[in-house]
Amino acid sequence: MSTPQSLDWHRVSVIARTDLRQLRQAKDFWVPMTILGSIFFLIIPGILLLIITNMGDVAAVERMAATLEILPESAQAQIRGETPSARAGYALAVFLLAPVAIVVPLTISTAVAASTIVGERERGTGEFLAHSPAATREIYLGKLIASAIPGYLTTIVGFGGYSILVNLTVGPEVGGWFFPTTQWWLLVVWVVPPFIALALSLVLRLSARVTSTAAAQQASGLVTLPLIMIAYSQSTGALFGSASLTLAIGAIAWVIAGASLIRGMGSLSRSRLLGVGME
Repeated sequence: MSTPQSLDWHRVSVIARTDLRQLRQAKDFWVPMTILGSIFFLIIPGILLLIITNMGDVAAVERMAATLEILPESAQAQIRGETPSARAGYALAVFLLAPVAIVVPLTISTAVAASTIVGERERGTGEFLAHSPAATREIYLGKLIASAIPGYLTTIVGFGGYSILVNLTVGPEVGGWFFPTTQWWLLVVWVVPPFIALALSLVLRLSARVTSTAAAQQASGLVTLPLIMIAYSQSTGALFGSASLTLAIGAIAWVIAGASLIRGMGSLSRSRLLGVGME
């Protein structure tokens, strides 16, 4: 028998599905986000990798390959390729373009989360949610899932497209398909998800406290920018380091994200859904 503290996952899924249905119909949101993901996962990396792998052993590529000496020894030992262009392309694909796996999903998910709660008040549907049978924790989790799915979906699709691009452009130069590497798998599966969850837990709390979508978007930018910088540095360190370091970074991120999510579930109240007492 259910207790007052138990969660009704059917109610959570209904809230999440409703938000995702509304998001799917909002072409003014997902079309620009799709373009953004294509630019960072495919267009920019594709241009850079094609230029490097097709320049040949010219002086510019040789100088670029020489700069790889600044990378940690563990990273240098992983670089494959017999020519300067091949080594430069490998390093660029595996190590230097890592931020796309963090920045784009975080940007998309936080953009959804920023308006998800305050948007209910602006659309006049906050009263419906406030008087619904769903507990505030269930509403919060439903909103969290609906905000996380676009980011995780972007990671999966973007990562798949990026992998094909890297293998088609750099693979022939280094002896065949090689990407994703073990470190990239750990980054995408173990490190990226908790950073998205942490960002969403903070942005949802902001969305519950502010009075307008514009204010929520501005506040979320102030929160997510430092987090993106931290995530970028940690993801880069994860790729440069050993698998054990990557696992440790992910474990710490999961613990922090879990604690933040637990606190976040207590930040949403029915009065905030109604806009009562908001400053």
